[in-house]
Amino acid sequence: MTKVIKLKPGKEESVLRYHPWVFSGAVSSTSDGLEEGDEVCVCNSKGEILGTGHYQIGSITVRILEFGTDHLTDDFYIRRLESAYRLRRTLDLIRHDNNCYRLVHGEGDFLPGLVIDIYGDTAVMQAHSPGMHFARHKIAESLTMIPDARIRNVYYKSDTTLPYKAHLDPDNEYLIGSYDGNIAVENGLQFNIDWLKGQKTGFFVDQRENRALLERFAKDRTVLNMFCYTGGFSVYAMRGGAKSVDSVDSSSKAAALTDANIALNFPDDRRHRTFDTDAFKFLADMEKSRYDLIILDPPAFAKHRSAIKNGLIGYRKLNAKAFEKIKKGGVLFTFSCSQAITKEMFRMAVFTAAAKSGRKVRILHQLSQPADHPVDISHPEGEYLKGLVLYVE
Repeated sequence: MTKVIKLKPGKEESVLRYHPWVFSGAVSSTSDGLEEGDEVCVCNSKGEILGTGHYQIGSITVRILEFGTDHLTDDFYIRRLESAYRLRRTLDLIRHDNNCYRLVHGEGDFLPGLVIDIYGDTAVMQAHSPGMHFARHKIAESLTMIPDARIRNVYYKSDTTLPYKAHLDPDNEYLIGSYDGNIAVENGLQFNIDWLKGQKTGFFVDQRENRALLERFAKDRTVLNMFCYTGGFSVYAMRGGAKSVDSVDSSSKAAALTDANIALNFPDDRRHRTFDTDAFKFLADMEKSRYDLIILDPPAFAKHRSAIKNGLIGYRKLNAKAFEKIKKGGVLFTFSCSQAITKEMFRMAVFTAAAKSGRKVRILHQLSQPADHPVDISHPEGEYLKGLVLYVE
């Protein structure tokens, strides 16, 4: 028997606009025995069906997967995954010179609580909700059934993404297949992808188009890539003809992975150096006007709304130091991946830093996440990556 959550009168408005989240404050009653991850039918106060989704404990009580129905059909996941794959085909992301992309971006692909990145014939899956965790085997099987996708391995990596209150203690493991190489190709460049121990799914595929843009600015410039992680921006800068590239990350593992990716694409090229040191300290200690192209792509400074104030202070300090040190006529690529911080907040933090520096600054590009990280028009919260390309006089 389908379990049911009934909403308070008038609390169905957002669901009728196809927003996929039902908040705890909107709930009037629940079926007995409801457990985290259960499939549940959401009804209005009159008992009329609104949709079906996954139940969980917390402020977001239900993530709706299908509107207007009281259950999910057996072919639900394969239908959703095939639709997501067709979109990536339409975007021309699946090519001989590009075999890494995001296949599922949660709410943006109408699969809230699920992220799947593809690296060649391996899918790396992350669950952000108990419901997706419990459905992981069905999802993995469905991935191998997508026509033409040729997915042979499915690695499940959700130890840091599931709500800790759910007490699920997931194992990172291959649900299908096994390890058979970890080199993926992005726009003709090769990258070692560490989905076993690396951050997120092993690579930040959301910066693909921004890396390609940076390549166009790199020729004959002296480049500094802060928070380099796997060195994606550094590799593109090298191909773009940079005079020299310095990559900085506080993690020695990240620095080593950057070196490996540089060597994979540009063996014996001496234009590149890595520094495993704190980014703020590196910026403070470096000489002025050494670099005329700087990339600031830090980890999220504000993962929750409670951290917004401190996060904005961090973005102001970081960008102010870059404005102070960058060479006249330099170009600054600066980003925020903090979902809690809006693009207006981020822009104001950068503008404040520019004003305090006394430099003349012009916006060349306003950047966002790529098309394989789509935003559901009914769920604007899905827009998280903000970026600016600035010309500094």
